[in-house]
Amino acid sequence: MIELLNAKYTFVNERLAKHYGIPGVYGSEFRRVSLSDDSPRRGLLGKGSILTLTSYATRTSPVLRGKYILDNLLGTPPPPPPPNIPALAEKAGDGKALSMREAMARHRANPVCASCHARMDPLGFAMENFNDVGQYRTNDPDTQTPIDASGQLPDGTPLKGLEDLRRQLVARPDHQFMQTFTENLLTFALGRSLDYHDMPTVRRIVRQAAADDYRFKSIVLGVVTSDAFRKREGDRDRTLQTASLATGGQ
Repeated sequence: MIELLNAKYTFVNERLAKHYGIPGVYGSEFRRVSLSDDSPRRGLLGKGSILTLTSYATRTSPVLRGKYILDNLLGTPPPPPPPNIPALAEKAGDGKALSMREAMARHRANPVCASCHARMDPLGFAMENFNDVGQYRTNDPDTQTPIDASGQLPDGTPLKGLEDLRRQLVARPDHQFMQTFTENLLTFALGRSLDYHDMPTVRRIVRQAAADDYRFKSIVLGVVTSDAFRKREGDRDRTLQTASLATGGQ
């Protein structure tokens, strides 16, 4: 499952390869293509589908990209935005175009916006070298100045760009990505939201999968062999009630 973040290969046909800037691919048939160690296309965060999904129609959005990472990869979604959020100012008072980083800095000057944006924006900026349809670029299209893709994780770990972000997500000792993936898979398998009773099961599945390098098969087996999956909700409630009675309700 770690390969979802850092796979050194992708699948492209000629049209997609041109979009990604990968040479030497011809024809409409998709095929596996190896990527270099420093390729920005490695893993999910380098794929056009994710990058387009987390953009607006005419520009990138560090907010949407940061929110995607917090919600889907780290399992720590930000709170809903407050009502009546002002539009992002794309030009200064003198009519001069603002870079995305400058525009977001002005937006965060509003104290109501600052608390959530302080978590989302630094993650999203690490992906700013990709435009709204996932093509790689080095200069801001409005100011024609070099893009600053530096940022940081919510715990303050600095990031120089996407490669740092990818490496940190893989190497985190708390395995937030694997736990979030397992929570989502278990939610899908059970057909319901998880609650605090399910979290020991999630942590046990992640621990067991670690011995098999977090292979997808290991996580699936952990899910389908868990009591949460094999027993109905009523069975689980009776098991909890029996355990409570056996311990005197403590």
